[in-house]
Amino acid sequence: MTLLRIVYASAIELRTDEAYYWTWSKEAALSFLDHPPMISWFIRLGTAIFGDTTLGVRFGGIVAMLVTQLLLADIVRRLTHDARAVVLAVLMPEAALYYGLLMAKVAPDVAMIPFAVAMMWSLVRLAQSGDGRWWLAAGLFAGLSLLSKFTAIMFAPAVAVFLLVLDWRWLRSPYPWLAALIAIVVFSPVLIWNAQHDWASFRFQGVRATTNYGISLRTLGDYIGLQFGLVGFVMLPVVLSGLVMTAWRGFRTREPVAILLSTAVLVPFLYFLVKSMTLRVGDTWPMFMWPAGFAAAAINLAMMPKVGWSTRMIRTSIFWANTAVISGIAFVVIVFLYYVAAPWNFLGRIDPVGGEAGFEQVAARVQTALDETGATWIATTDYRTYAMMRWLFRGRVPVTELNERGRFQDFRDPGMDRIKGHAGIYVGREPDNHAPLWDSIPAKREQLGQVERRWRGVLSDTYVLEKLTGWTPELSPPKDSPLFQWRVLALGATPRPLSSATDPSRGPTALAVAALRTAAAL
Repeated sequence: MTLLRIVYASAIELRTDEAYYWTWSKEAALSFLDHPPMISWFIRLGTAIFGDTTLGVRFGGIVAMLVTQLLLADIVRRLTHDARAVVLAVLMPEAALYYGLLMAKVAPDVAMIPFAVAMMWSLVRLAQSGDGRWWLAAGLFAGLSLLSKFTAIMFAPAVAVFLLVLDWRWLRSPYPWLAALIAIVVFSPVLIWNAQHDWASFRFQGVRATTNYGISLRTLGDYIGLQFGLVGFVMLPVVLSGLVMTAWRGFRTREPVAILLSTAVLVPFLYFLVKSMTLRVGDTWPMFMWPAGFAAAAINLAMMPKVGWSTRMIRTSIFWANTAVISGIAFVVIVFLYYVAAPWNFLGRIDPVGGEAGFEQVAARVQTALDETGATWIATTDYRTYAMMRWLFRGRVPVTELNERGRFQDFRDPGMDRIKGHAGIYVGREPDNHAPLWDSIPAKREQLGQVERRWRGVLSDTYVLEKLTGWTPELSPPKDSPLFQWRVLALGATPRPLSSATDPSRGPTALAVAALRTAAAL
């Protein structure tokens, strides 16, 4: 399965958000508007080994998956001493689409997951040994989790309940407080960057957390379908039932680790369930919590005979766990074959991977325009197109986004000596070339034509090319300028979405449907 992920990482072109994170890896900023910097460090490590290749960009996720599995295996081994439960804990993530295949896709969650599981592992070691120094390890991994993604804070209730059930007298010890201090120190690059930039990241993410559009059954259904698609149609019920049994046993017998693992999943799961009634939950947002669920489900199967469950119930639970693993791995392999080997496009424009493929066609047309006009730089008006142009041109031509400059604070000079006084080529999706922001850009614009982006013969998007003259883009406009402010859907902006986080038709539910159609065809 690791080899499968390596092939997938090497064969599939970067998606737009992946290219965006790759641009971060080329910067020296302490942090970034959208997320903390850990994912950029993962990418920098991978590209230092394999160069600026798709494997290099995604290598960190492949390693993260292996580390996560090893930690899950050791957690289950220490708590059950049952080899079958250990094997199940290792195979469960392999049978879940997000982990078995899409851990090869770059996202901040990929960086956070191994650190979050390492924090759980440290607390398990603490519960077994009583050695307060494990608090320090837990604090370190908690800080690294936060340095990967802010949602790591959602583990705080589980850790708090774990501490109180384990022994509230730990509050008199310096170790938990030192652990909290270590976590803050490790997280400090994000705090420093935000203090220097008007707390931009917290305001950006705060909009998502507080926005309320009113009750929507559609977004609720999207969230539930998302979990089935990424965790597994059989695996999700298996894991949830194991979590409920683990929580019941843990709170009834005051078992600290059972409470830790179950609460670490159930609290964020229920939080996102409630939020999904008024807000579309992104495809990766809940993915940090399920590894603890895999461990809890595997441990629960080993514990069932010891706590008096009937033989019939035990056999039924084992049957469904085995079915979840076998069917889930088969599903992952089918999705892999569809994207790597199959020639078909079953979903047309809404295919979640194909919908973001084909940027080589756009880049080739842009290169032709550069050659024909003598232009020396490329301009865009959305960060995804900006990221793909930077990725495909690899520094040969300066690329800048004219607007949303708040996303690029502390980014290096893209090459103003090759921009100032020279013509540029604007490339943007229709109808972005008619957006109101052009009222703030006094450049002379000359139409050069259009280029289509296609995947397996299906049109995904049409892009407009224009020649820009008589203006030099401003890299650091005033914060009240329309060229500085980033677009947030929750604030009422309505740009045509490209990412699965904002467009359900391009999310993992669509990917799951595509895979099922592929299975039927095979």
